[in-house]
Amino acid sequence: MEDQSTQKPDGNIIYVGSKNVMSYVLAIVTKFNQGSTEIQVKARGAAISRAVDATQIAKHRFINTLEITGFKVTTEELQSEDGSNSRVSSVTLTLKK
Repeated sequence: MEDQSTQKPDGNIIYVGSKNVMSYVLAIVTKFNQGSTEIQVKARGAAISRAVDATQIAKHRFINTLEITGFKVTTEELQSEDGSNSRVSSVTLTLKK
């Protein structure tokens, strides 16, 4: 999953994947500096802890007024190439400045 950088209806969504945490912190700070008042940070599986770390670093080091206004945990069912199904946890963090 990669960062969304265009300002579309879903342009305020940051998808957290395998990059380092500071890449996502920079994405969060940049979105707010571009005028966004609310963004969503989404992650699945092992990237969930990276998403939480990125939001906490952004909040405590860069944007002191940042609030986490939503926290949604779901399970997504994915189908692998061999046809088997697996369930993966996902999280959506909603942030407001």
